[in-house]
Amino acid sequence: MDSNKTVNPDLKNERQKCTFNPLELTYLVYEGRDRNKQRKEIENFFFSDPDLQDKVPLDFLSHKEKYEETIRKACVIHKKLLEYRSIAGHIDSETEKLLQSVIAAVLKDGNPFGLNTVMFVPALLGQGTPEQQSKWLKRAIKYEIIGTELGHGTFIRGLETTAHYDPNTQEFILNSPTLSSYKWWMPSMGHTANYAVVMAQLYTQGVRRGIHLFIVQIRDEETHEPMPGIKVGEIGTKVGMHAINNGYLGFENVRIPRNRMLMKNAQLPDGSYVKAPSDKLTYGAMMFVRVIMLQGAAAQLAQASTIAIRYSVVRRQSEMKPGEPEPQILDYRTQQYKLFPNLATSLAIKQSASFVWKMYTDNFVIKFDSSGNSIFYERAKAVCTSTAAQGVETCRLSCGGHGYMTCSNFSCIYGVATASCTYEGENTVLLLQTARYLMKAWQQAVSGVNLTPTVAYLKEALSERKSSQQWENSIPHIVKAFQRVSAGKVRMGLKSLQKRINGGFAPEVAWNSTSIELAECAEAHARTFLVETFIKRIAEINCSVALKTVLVQLSELFAIYTLLRNKGDFLAFSNMTPQDISGLQVWMENLLEALRPNAVGIVDGFDFHDRVLSSALGAYDGRVYERLFEEASKSPLNKETVNQSFHKYLKPFLKSSL
Repeated sequence: MDSNKTVNPDLKNERQKCTFNPLELTYLVYEGRDRNKQRKEIENFFFSDPDLQDKVPLDFLSHKEKYEETIRKACVIHKKLLEYRSIAGHIDSETEKLLQSVIAAVLKDGNPFGLNTVMFVPALLGQGTPEQQSKWLKRAIKYEIIGTELGHGTFIRGLETTAHYDPNTQEFILNSPTLSSYKWWMPSMGHTANYAVVMAQLYTQGVRRGIHLFIVQIRDEETHEPMPGIKVGEIGTKVGMHAINNGYLGFENVRIPRNRMLMKNAQLPDGSYVKAPSDKLTYGAMMFVRVIMLQGAAAQLAQASTIAIRYSVVRRQSEMKPGEPEPQILDYRTQQYKLFPNLATSLAIKQSASFVWKMYTDNFVIKFDSSGNSIFYERAKAVCTSTAAQGVETCRLSCGGHGYMTCSNFSCIYGVATASCTYEGENTVLLLQTARYLMKAWQQAVSGVNLTPTVAYLKEALSERKSSQQWENSIPHIVKAFQRVSAGKVRMGLKSLQKRINGGFAPEVAWNSTSIELAECAEAHARTFLVETFIKRIAEINCSVALKTVLVQLSELFAIYTLLRNKGDFLAFSNMTPQDISGLQVWMENLLEALRPNAVGIVDGFDFHDRVLSSALGAYDGRVYERLFEEASKSPLNKETVNQSFHKYLKPFLKSSL
């Protein structure tokens, strides 16, 4: 917050109308008074450092300059991290998440060191032997080396990079036999990382042993020049996250010592291959990364909602009633419809992320599929990230032309949000993985097998027919309707799949032909999961009546808005009729009206520092037009009244036309 300057009177008036204490919501969002105090201290520790301030906004720098400036800041941040850790002592996972969120705010266009923490180190932890961890972990954590981790898209078994073991020299020989086998997209790989954990097909004694992980030195530690046989560079500019330095990597007869294979799950003691008793990967560290991603989606949508709602209070436009002053655009019901559901959705995603994390930290059994993907994660990630990206864009559009300016920060938020739709698994692929699980779950339900709680409704649906009971406008009834829709789509998807197989299609062909229905099954199931989780967790929250009222309104809005956006499914699979739609529409509109006085209070409760929002439109003081002009004055083109292009090109052109 920037409370030292005059607050826009419209925004100040909105805060006076709020019916609850936003600070109570802040404590809820950040899990308590003490944790919120810690967050503030961390923000002040980093944001107050003049070396982490932008002398020139990144938007005015070239691609090369953005990377170089981000590297400078990243080095400063690392030194400050070491300082903070030495002062704080033990850093738990919640503190680590706070640190990462603040670092993301400082390095808003991407952290070129980020993958070292969230992927390289976890790979060493999960796959390295104690001896290998002793050798590499300390160096990686201290950033004596900067690593990245390389995958090959979703179909890991199809990876083409090879690692042949040479028993004579006790070395592996890595090769990229085709252009398509080059690693691509890896953050930090372009010019930052000097080591990588690389996935490759292992061959020993002439036998293909499958995918294994190898520590490969990419660049010399002193000169930073590529090592012999290493083909490395940056892939180029992207929609967002411009400073992350994504790169490509190829190998040409690159030799590495035998002890560079991560051997927790397989050994080569004398050149012979010995598989570990259990070859399952270690998922603990990866779950931390995946929850961070879901929380990131929630935060990105909450930030976009904060910017758009504050702007919509300051911005006045048109006449609602002839002769009266122009109203705040947030008074328009269509604007509320664009923004308030996204506000609710950000909280729904956050609650789902907390649920996934709790399932892990409480040592409950998390269901993984055959490729090692968490079913909880897949259902949440695919829908949450795509919903967040769409919501950020809706918020941008709601701000009109000013939302198109990069100083609104929508472009940066969207760049990060939409990237989540493809990394850690492309969303359509993840939906189909969830669908495969749902097909098996339905078959288990038919066989009488007990199902896990999140899919138990499938078994209940077997004994139900489309109810003749009249539709009821109540949250319990709506939750039940979501379950019926999901079960109905799963049943229909499996029926379509089996029909094709019975008609002579090979199972793989039948699956591909049915994949649209199957993806829709997974989406319906994910929506059910989100609605159920949000409703249940809000009901369990212990807070004041005033805040509880607002949270219940948001959870109801999320459920009804989601239902109406998919009303065709509910007409097909639940007992909802066309006549019931108007009642739900009125309920939703009443919720929009009820939330209107508290909209600013809710986003204030998110308590995003102005540095986090980094937006001329969404700052705490609401000085939108002053900040827009301040940002315009920073343009290098405004440093001179006449640009040299006038004399070189424009003036001769104009004179030549006379």
